Amino acid sequence: MAFTASLSSHIPFYNNSSTLSPKRGKTSKRTPLLCKPVAAIPPLSTATTNAVPDISTIAVVSGGSIAALAAVLSLADPERRRQLQAEEVGGGDKEVVREYFNNSGFQRWKKIYGETDDVNRVQLDIRLGHSKTVENTMLMLTEEGSLKGVTVCDAGCGTGSLAIPLAKQGAIVSASDISAAMVAEARKKVKRLVAEEELLADNGGEAPVMPKFEVKDLESLDGKYDTVVCLDVLIHYPQSKADGMIAHLASLAEKRLILSFAPKTFYYDLLKRVGELFPGPSKATRAYLHAEADVERALQKVGWKIRKRGLITTQFYFARLVEAVPA
Repeated sequence: MAFTASLSSHIPFYNNSSTLSPKRGKTSKRTPLLCKPVAAIPPLSTATTNAVPDISTIAVVSGGSIAALAAVLSLADPERRRQLQAEEVGGGDKEVVREYFNNSGFQRWKKIYGETDDVNRVQLDIRLGHSKTVENTMLMLTEEGSLKGVTVCDAGCGTGSLAIPLAKQGAIVSASDISAAMVAEARKKVKRLVAEEELLADNGGEAPVMPKFEVKDLESLDGKYDTVVCLDVLIHYPQSKADGMIAHLASLAEKRLILSFAPKTFYYDLLKRVGELFPGPSKATRAYLHAEADVERALQKVGWKIRKRGLITTQFYFARLVEAVPA
């Protein structure tokens, strides 16, 4: 979730002192640990961030500026911009997302998810945040045993940042994305890794089952899987639609469902609204925050409960990561 909160926070269920490399995307040796909070989210009276004229906009927030900030926000009309976006592509949220990630959004996020040095500091920080989410997802999935032969649905796979590590661990991965451009890039990555024999080396010399990549939106997914994972996708959909998507994803999972989403709190919501005052040319999708209680309620409606949860933050990225199991 690429937002612009300059925060320091912990990941409750894992010690993240060892993270994925933001450039290479490879994990280092690490041991999952329960860790003490390092630094809680600072109160509004003391929290500040720096304003940076970038495609991701940074909110300047302090206790003394909240009243003035509220007045400025009242003049903004992000919903009107959202309507214009939908009209341009002839549809709603899904069409806007598909159009964005097949065009300008693909070029931006290909760099963020990739290994190139041609990224600014905001994009590099978002890369780090996303890699932390992937790493902690892998820790969740592997702490109970080997993934060899485990069927996994990676819903909203992007360029394969999770699907490929899963395959390296022996999982049987069905990966999908609404963007044909993202899926094509993911397939290229796999071909390159096979050519370099990296997949064989990481799987003890045994050829893993290659991830199956296909172009699909969340609503079109079918089948049954041991585990379903959906990272950093719900941000593109309002809660009214997210409820149905969560229910659908849960119906595909036999044992567990892992989700990440941008948490809706007063502080994060304020930062997001300020960011909407300065929509850069690449910031072309709608961004929705979700209250953890709403996500939990949607899971409970279909007979699931949250077993683990954590908060992942960097300077420009924040995400709530939850693992749900049948109640």
